Parts: sequence; structure tokens; C-alpha cells
Amino acid sequence: MDGIILEIMWNRLIAIMNEIDDAIVRTSFSTIVGESRDFGYILTDERGRSLCQSTFSPPNFCVVLPRTAKTLLERFPIETLQEGDVLATNDPWIGTGHLPDFVMISPVFVGGHVVAFVGSIAHVSDVGGHSGDIEALDVFQEGLRLPPCKLYRAHAPNDELFDLIAANCRVPDLVVGDLNAMIGTHWIGAKRLREFLEDHQLPHLSALAREVHGRSETVMRQRIDALPDGRYEFGLDIDGYEEVVHLHATIAIRGSDIFVDYAGSSDQRPDAAINCVYNTTFASTMFPFKCALVPEIPNNEGLFRPIHVSAPEGSILNATFPHPVKSRAKTTNNLNQVIFGAVWRVLGEHAQAGSGSIWPFTLRGEEEGYGRFVVDMLPHGGRGALPELDGMPPVAFPHNSVVTPCEIMESKAPVLFVRKELRIDSAGAGRRRGGLGQVIELRHVGRNEMILSLIPDKIVCEPPGLAGGEPGVVGTVLLNGRELERFPPIRFRAGDVLELLLPGAGGFGPPSERERELVARDVALGYLSPQAAAVSYPQAVTPRS
Repeated sequence: MDGIILEIMWNRLIAIMNEIDDAIVRTSFSTIVGESRDFGYILTDERGRSLCQSTFSPPNFCVVLPRTAKTLLERFPIETLQEGDVLATNDPWIGTGHLPDFVMISPVFVGGHVVAFVGSIAHVSDVGGHSGDIEALDVFQEGLRLPPCKLYRAHAPNDELFDLIAANCRVPDLVVGDLNAMIGTHWIGAKRLREFLEDHQLPHLSALAREVHGRSETVMRQRIDALPDGRYEFGLDIDGYEEVVHLHATIAIRGSDIFVDYAGSSDQRPDAAINCVYNTTFASTMFPFKCALVPEIPNNEGLFRPIHVSAPEGSILNATFPHPVKSRAKTTNNLNQVIFGAVWRVLGEHAQAGSGSIWPFTLRGEEEGYGRFVVDMLPHGGRGALPELDGMPPVAFPHNSVVTPCEIMESKAPVLFVRKELRIDSAGAGRRRGGLGQVIELRHVGRNEMILSLIPDKIVCEPPGLAGGEPGVVGTVLLNGRELERFPPIRFRAGDVLELLLPGAGGFGPPSERERELVARDVALGYLSPQAAAVSYPQAVTPRS
């Protein structure tokens, strides 16, 4: 296929996914979907292999959905499907690794045959279960788990199934509303895809899919083949929950293939929902290699073929049913640091020091003027430094979520944001410093008690630096001035004040090599106090002789 024609067609498919991505933001019901954008749209071929995703989709969703789609099609073979069917599951071991994520695919028919699937993953506001996130003994405590099923049959909703979902969550209007809105956008995507095929006079996507997958795999293999063969190893202690967890990776680069083995990582936890199923470990492993080796290629399944991932069954990175998994991001968000720690020397300018991670928090309650509400916010710490680039201030990494604006939170729940500012002196020192963390302070201004769920990270173990860079500063959680170390459901009462001091990120390279003018700029901007500058960069603040 001509390269220019391929580029035009491929970008039009991405544009279709972007169109329905925009549509769900306008039609969704919850803050987790409409504001935090914790959802993704993925187009697959007729066999469930991903072709592209919407630009702002979390990249791990693109890796997981085709794996889930193949399982759904084993349960509902392609020859049994009708136009208007929607296949779905939120089973963590089939999908993304925790119950709030619903994975859905809709077949696209042309001439009576399935030619593709429009797929989506949406994090819904509630799936029942206990009110917290981290403390659980098994997945049964965490909410409703749906095996592969049909949410719609031939454009007709499966009312019994929707009734079951609604009866098992605290905010049925938000959850059912979001699911139906996502499904509605599937049908917009199917219509646009049929228009695409008609315009290009194509009976199906098979030839295009072969080109996309084949060319993508070829480029990825070329980039891997350019790396030196070798065996690289790195271990990292992370917060875990109440007990530190160890993540360990051995990475072998052999020709045009990469093999990642997580043997040596901690065992799965029976008492904390920080366990990861294999799907989410696999997806999280793809991300740093994708960013470092082929940042210019749109996500698709061809890119994943040269990368092979193994994790011991029963480890925290390949948890067995029914271990609790709801807060699995507290573990997987550190995998990129393990990978970069192992292979940063061969990745060149794309290697990255440790980041401050995501701190999801949710407020649930009922208040006059607000009704029954569930609101979510997904703030981050700083982003790690690169060899020739200072770390970014708080920004989503390693995924694409958006921070819900304070004004939206205040309009949906009785809270007032007192402060939201960069956290001075939180960045790890280095030739290139890490990104600053942030401080968020909010006060309960209502009358009724709320339930606060919070998943902090790096409050024990520092975000690591690389190549001699210093680690970022750990985070702290304060409730009415008292530091919290455990995070069951928190009773958030009228007048209470919550302070989140999110971590800074690690630096890259020795601090002694940082240029004097860059240290002076950081002090002038208020990122770095003169006292901290004198400690971290004495060579840059000492008067020249």
C-alpha cells in the first residue's frame, strides 16, 4: 500500500476515534469520565486486533482492550453476533485489572459481515462493594463483577443486566448514564467507519490492518535491533501498603526482541488491593518502550509483538483470583521506573527518572443542594527528569488522565479548595532536576459527613533519580494537621481540612553539573528556596573566585 495513502487513511481512522472521544466528554454524566477523562476508545479489526485509539486515551487501555476483545469473542463467536450487539465485562482478570473499568466492544457490519469493532473502556463512578480503595481481603469486597455478557442485543438494552448494575452501585444514574453514553458513541463510530470504507471503496479493513500492523512491527523491531544486545537488571522498593513492596525486572535485548521477566518481585498481598493481574502488568510494560523507541507511531497491536513479558503467577504482578486488585495502579505506576532503571543507559535521551505518581481521591455523600454525589479527582506529582530536559510540573504520567478542575469539584460537592500550588523544594536535584510536586488543600463546607477515599503513593519510598540524580521528596497526607499513614474509608466531617503534599520527581545526572544560570532561574521562579539551592547546588551559588 502506498505510504501516503496509508497515512491519510490511518489518520482518518484516528480522527473517527477522536470524534467519539469528544462526544463522550459532552454526553457523560460523571466527573471521572467527563472531567478526568478516565476512558479510552480503540478501533480493532474483525479479529479484535487494535488499529488505533483516540489521541487522549490512556495508552494502557489500547494494550489491554484487544486482549479483552479476544476473550469476549471466544464467549460470543463472531458468527453469532448481530448489528447493535454490545459485548462487555469488568472482570479484572479479563479486562484492565480492576472492577471500575468496563470494557465494551461493538461489531461493525458491512454487507452482512463483521469488519471491525469499536471498543471502549470507561472507569465508572461506582461498582458497589466497600467504600474504600486499598484495604480489602478479596475482590468480592470490591464490587459487582460481570463475566463476559451482552449489554445490548441488536440495539436493544439488556434491561435485566442494567437493573442488576444499577441495584449494586451507589449512584446508578451516573453509572448507567455513562455506560449508555459510551455505547451511543460506539454507534457514531460504526457509522463513520462505514462511511470511511465506502469513500475508499474498501469491502473490509483486512488489507489496511495488515499494513498498519506489519509496518508498525517492522519499525519497532528496527529500533530494538539498534540497541545493544544484553541483559539488564534493576530492583526498586515501592510504598506497597503498610509494608514495602519490591519490584524486580530482568530485561534481555536479543536482536529485534525484548524479554521482560519480573521474577524476584514481591508475592501478591492477601490484605491490600495493590495486586496486579497479568493484563495490566503487560500493558504497563509496553508504555515506556513505546515512548522511548517509537513515540511518533500511533498505538496499535503491531508495536507490541516484539516485546515479551513474564511474571511469576502468584506474584504482585500476576495476582491470582480472588485477590483484591482495586488499587492496582499504586503498583503498576511504578513499573516504568523499574524498566528505566534497568535500561536507561541504552535508551539515550528518552530515559526518565522516577515520577511523583497519581493520587486518586473520591468524595461520596449526600447534601442538600447537591443530592447524592460521587466526585473524583486525579492529581499527580512531578514528572521525572530526562537526560537533557528538566522534569515537568504535575502532569499525568504514565497515562493521560486530566485533573478535574477545582471549580467543577466545588459545584458537585460541598468542598472549598483553599490552595492548589506547586510544592517548593520538592524536586530531586540533578544536572536536570525533577518536576515539582504540588500542594492541594480543601475544606468540607457542608453539613453532612462525606466518605473520602484516597490512594496516595510515594509517601514512604522516594521517586528515584537516575545517573547520579537525587530522588524527589516524598508526599504527605494531613487531615486537620494530623499525618495519615493508613487509608481505609475516611470520615470527612463538616469543617475538616485535607492537605495533600504530592511528591516531587527524581533528577537526572549529578547535581554538581547543573548550570549556575538554571539554578538561579529556579530560585527566581520560586521553585527552589535559596537555602535548598545552597545545599543541593553549592557549586552554583558560591561566588566565582
